Amino acid sequence: MGGRNMTADGLAGAARALTADGAALSGDAGLRHAALLYDSTDFGPVVAVARHAAQEGLPLHVVVPAATLRLVSAALPPPPRRMTFADMADLGRNPARLIAAGHSFADKHRRDRVCCLWEPAWPGRSAPELLEVARHEALCNIAFRGREMTIVCLYDTARLPAAVINDAARTHPVVITSGTQQLSPMYLGPGQLPPGCDDPLPPPAADAVSIGFDRHLGPVREFSAARARAAGLESAHVSDLVIAVSEIAANALSHAAGSGIVRSWCTSDELLCQIEDDGIIADPLAGRRRLPADARGGHGLWLVNVVCDLVERRTSAAGTVTRLHMRRESSRSGR
Repeated sequence: MGGRNMTADGLAGAARALTADGAALSGDAGLRHAALLYDSTDFGPVVAVARHAAQEGLPLHVVVPAATLRLVSAALPPPPRRMTFADMADLGRNPARLIAAGHSFADKHRRDRVCCLWEPAWPGRSAPELLEVARHEALCNIAFRGREMTIVCLYDTARLPAAVINDAARTHPVVITSGTQQLSPMYLGPGQLPPGCDDPLPPPAADAVSIGFDRHLGPVREFSAARARAAGLESAHVSDLVIAVSEIAANALSHAAGSGIVRSWCTSDELLCQIEDDGIIADPLAGRRRLPADARGGHGLWLVNVVCDLVERRTSAAGTVTRLHMRRESSRSGR
């Protein structure tokens, strides 16, 4: 297993290696997907990658939590047109939105290699969110395959659990850590999910309430709206939940046997709605790509990811379970 040294001038050298023309360490002249493991007491490695991309004039897409965003933006020149900054807690609260965001940014700069600096995991993320982060990272390797993109994903080894760091090594062909850029010996391969990502979802709460549906979605909409209002969601989020549940149920009516069950329950932080049907969703990227307006089908699953704070899906020969998470208003001010 070979590596590139990042000591002293090595930080800048690693940044050049990730963004230069020609084959990267991973052997892929198109996509370069690397996990940058750093200690939050030293942002030098993070800043080195961002500065090099800016100095080279590369289109730079920075999506990180607010604290990291302030540090990175302060280290860069005033952002020109080719830089985009976003708070990961907003854009990437649901990690399933990130692939579409990456495609959109790359499409705006088709003549250039683009550099994405993303930090999808942060302390305080729930266990379901972290599993969906790992799923997102694995799917990046097929969603962006062949595109002229460098995606550097930040993982804070000082504040994140070891399991999260291990999943980063499993989902990134290249890992940058301890002064060295190297092929990840734990990498599972394009699209291969880390352990746990496809395990059955935990059962609904004992006090979950449910409603069945078949050809008529009116009762499902009424049920979803009532549950959202009872959970204290603001009117806009009530509408979002109704749209999301309706879209999943409509998809079941179109592609499954034409019936299903919606279950709903609350925690102190979230309202959850789970839709169960006997259909199968074979495409692992379903709902993660923004399709052309004239595309036939597929828009509903994308819309669900846009409006929900998290979407979990398990699909098998037995059917599909989709769990939608909407944060209650009292939890929206925190990370």
